[in-house]
Amino acid sequence: MIDFHTHILPGIDDGSRDIDQTKELLRQAHAQGVTRILATPHFYADRVSAGHFLEKRKESLLKVCGLSEETEWLQEIRTAAEVYYFPNVGKADVLPELCMEGSNLLLLEMPFVQWTKGMYRDIEYILERRKLKVMLAHVERYYEFQKDKSIWNAVFELPLYAQINAGSFQRRGKRSFALKFIKAGHQVLLGSDCHNPEIRPSNLQAGREVIGKKLGEAVLEEIDARGRLLWEDAE
Repeated sequence: MIDFHTHILPGIDDGSRDIDQTKELLRQAHAQGVTRILATPHFYADRVSAGHFLEKRKESLLKVCGLSEETEWLQEIRTAAEVYYFPNVGKADVLPELCMEGSNLLLLEMPFVQWTKGMYRDIEYILERRKLKVMLAHVERYYEFQKDKSIWNAVFELPLYAQINAGSFQRRGKRSFALKFIKAGHQVLLGSDCHNPEIRPSNLQAGREVIGKKLGEAVLEEIDARGRLLWEDAE
């Protein structure tokens, strides 16, 4: 089982505060059945230089890799970044370094506002001109801001991946949207978006149970197969 969205690296963003919280998140992930983790700390281009971010991410990963007892069950942990959208993001030179390690998969967080044609063009540019794959982070969190659905519809006609947070399947309003979104045939991937053990834990299995019950195990198998292909393509 692959968790495609986590803030498990300690002391780099608003996720894990320290190595003790990381240890507990790792224990939770193990209990959930996770075998591979994508570490995706926030990257805000207007707050930190790319070089500083990449150095901090490297240092934080080394701390996690030093947890031999807590990670002996883990097949692999890879780094990426949750890149917060900014105008002309597609032209940023650093994008390949922010993709999933060894791949061209970019996790992009969109603004919590009405999306614009400019945002659509930026995503299209990343896909067509930069030749990167795009995974939009926690897509269920944006829909309520889209009073005009035309841009939303256009974005999801693009060949991209949509990541859904497992915790959303535990919330009535978000659960309904997430299940309908999957049924509509979008290229969905799952992530816990875990930040800390208490409030935003590693909870991938809980969401998967809802998908299996409501949509069937075949849907889960399709999601898993999609994730494995992306992960193995980077090996």
